[in-house]
Amino acid sequence: MTTAITIATRESRLALWQAEHVQARLGAELGITASLLGMTTRGDQILDRTLSKVGGKGLFVKELETALAEGRAQLAVHSLKDVPMELPEGFTLAAVLEREDPRDAFVSNDFASLAELPQGAVVGSSSLRRVTQLLSIRPDLRVEPLRGNLDTRLRKLDEGGYHAIVLAAAGLKRLGLGHRVRSVFEVEQMLPCAGQGALGLEIRADHADLAQALGRLVHTPTWLACEAERAVSRALGGSCSLPLAAHARWQGGTLCLDAALGHAEQHTLPLLRASVAASVTDAPSARALGQEAAERLRALGAGSYLPG
Repeated sequence: MTTAITIATRESRLALWQAEHVQARLGAELGITASLLGMTTRGDQILDRTLSKVGGKGLFVKELETALAEGRAQLAVHSLKDVPMELPEGFTLAAVLEREDPRDAFVSNDFASLAELPQGAVVGSSSLRRVTQLLSIRPDLRVEPLRGNLDTRLRKLDEGGYHAIVLAAAGLKRLGLGHRVRSVFEVEQMLPCAGQGALGLEIRADHADLAQALGRLVHTPTWLACEAERAVSRALGGSCSLPLAAHARWQGGTLCLDAALGHAEQHTLPLLRASVAASVTDAPSARALGQEAAERLRALGAGSYLPG
């Protein structure tokens, strides 16, 4: 039985909060003592280019996976939205924790909502998903790149570089910065990305005893919803070079999944949208729902939106 482990984590304030949250739950609920191994990833180092141009979200997890492979750590804590849809051989997601608010937040020092922004206002975001959805609502906006950890992005806003920025509500709430949120985008207006707001716990696939222990932390409704969301992205070859959104919500025992796809280069092209629902009880049925949503997007012409 595993009683002491090391958690690999990025060193941003939000990543450390997430790792410390898991550390506390391991001790309180599983009797596992955990120490933290802070690491700087390539995704944290490259701030002058968008992720879609330098290798994608996997840049935030590769160094942590190396620590797992070398035995320097036994567990890595990730924002699930940053975890590639296909993990490298030898690794597995042992648990998905209960989701925080999955929505996107509008943050501004001068304006209360997107609708209040003046014509041609500058909005900061490096997410292609957010860019295409913002421009579908307000084609007049100038959406400019915004990289860095959460504190860096807020500082850039405060220094006057943007009229507003768009961030994940979950990160702001976890760090006690909910007061910076001027408004949240309802999912009907701005659909989140797969896994947004959820934490994923990654381990080596050969650590069976640890996998069994971490299974007790799984929040099944979040896990199944994220399985469906990630299946949409997996079916369409999703990465951060693809402006794809997918969000699932429960209505009783029925999982309702919405997906939206924009064009990576021609941001003013219409968004393709699909909605599906089914009774979901396990991972295979959740993934089947995600694949159905992807098929509907393909029927709407997604093939012409996907990279050649």
